[in-house]
Amino acid sequence: MKLEKALLKTIYRKRKMVAFLLVLALGMAYARPVAASALENAQQKKNEAQENLNEVNEEIANIQAAQSSLQSEMESYDAQLMAVLTDMEILQSDMETQALEIEQANADLANAELEAGQQYDAMKVRIQYMYENGDQSIWTAIVGASSVTELLNRVEYVSDVYEYDRRLLADYQEVVQEIEALSLQLENEMAEMEMLELDYEEQQASLEQIIARKEAEMAGFDSQLADAQALASQYARTIKQQNQIIASEKAKLAQQTANANKNNGSTGTSGASAGTGDASSGNTGTGGTTGGSSSTGLTDSGLDPAYTTGVSGNDVVAYASQFLGNPYVLGGTSLTEGTDCSYYVMAVYQHFGISVPRTSYGQRTCGQAVSYENAKPGDIICYSGHVAIYIGDGKIIHASNPRTGICYGNATYRTIVAVRRVL
Repeated sequence: MKLEKALLKTIYRKRKMVAFLLVLALGMAYARPVAASALENAQQKKNEAQENLNEVNEEIANIQAAQSSLQSEMESYDAQLMAVLTDMEILQSDMETQALEIEQANADLANAELEAGQQYDAMKVRIQYMYENGDQSIWTAIVGASSVTELLNRVEYVSDVYEYDRRLLADYQEVVQEIEALSLQLENEMAEMEMLELDYEEQQASLEQIIARKEAEMAGFDSQLADAQALASQYARTIKQQNQIIASEKAKLAQQTANANKNNGSTGTSGASAGTGDASSGNTGTGGTTGGSSSTGLTDSGLDPAYTTGVSGNDVVAYASQFLGNPYVLGGTSLTEGTDCSYYVMAVYQHFGISVPRTSYGQRTCGQAVSYENAKPGDIICYSGHVAIYIGDGKIIHASNPRTGICYGNATYRTIVAVRRVL
């Protein structure tokens, strides 16, 4: 009887264990599809957000390109306006000088006309006196002469008076004519200057209208860019959230698989061995996903491609650092006089014979993808609408903004959307 009771207890325990394992297996079978469904849903949302983010980033790149082109136009119009204003200032100075010359010419003309008039009046008096006395004066002069020499001298004197008066009057008239001609010339030149001044004023008004219109367009681009960047940030947050969900769901699946294998392992050595392998695989996948969904970037984990050039990343950093402190200029193309972020990166690599695209969006797809945790000096750190050069120890150098220019910074100050290796 005791043996039978013991046997019955053993059978009961085994049946109870089998029932427990059956319930556990059913529970795991139910939990795995639920976890798998959540994982697939998160992955789908991530993919959709990534596609939207790519489209928005392309739109941002187009807006920035349009801004750069518009900025170049505005700079050209500003230069034209400055030239017109400079010419106007010079013209106004010339007009002031011309007005003084006209005033002086008019004064000289008035004096010349006065002197000519006085000379003319004096000559008329002499002529009138000589002609009124007529032959009697001449006859008196001849008769009164005590000698032929004196007679000739008196006749010659009368003739000289006539000749002097005629010559003097002619000289005065010539001076008057010259001054009148000069005054007319100055007046004509002043009229031309006044017409030119009107033309400059029209050019100024036209350029100011164009610049105002371009500034309005630029403000519109700024608004579009701000909206697009806000949308990009929203998609980036969605991707980050979904990456965290994916990591969590993968961890759950890995734990469930490990628990199942552990329980199955109590019935056989081979099952325990298989369970250990699955658990290890699950942990690796979780770690990779966690790395990809960190706040430091949206790149896949574990990417660390080999270098394809003989250029040292430290050499790239050393060269890039030579321009530290130089100004930032939107659309700028000078490492010394002013550059934007993408031209700065392009020019630095161009120095080493490495060609990269001109825009920040284009630079996000050049070279080879790198995980942020594997970033090395000389890699390109890509953000939404911005790029920088990694210098190591979590630091970057980049053409930041008009206030700070080319400067150092923390690599994770913004969400990293890509890391590219072109060396």
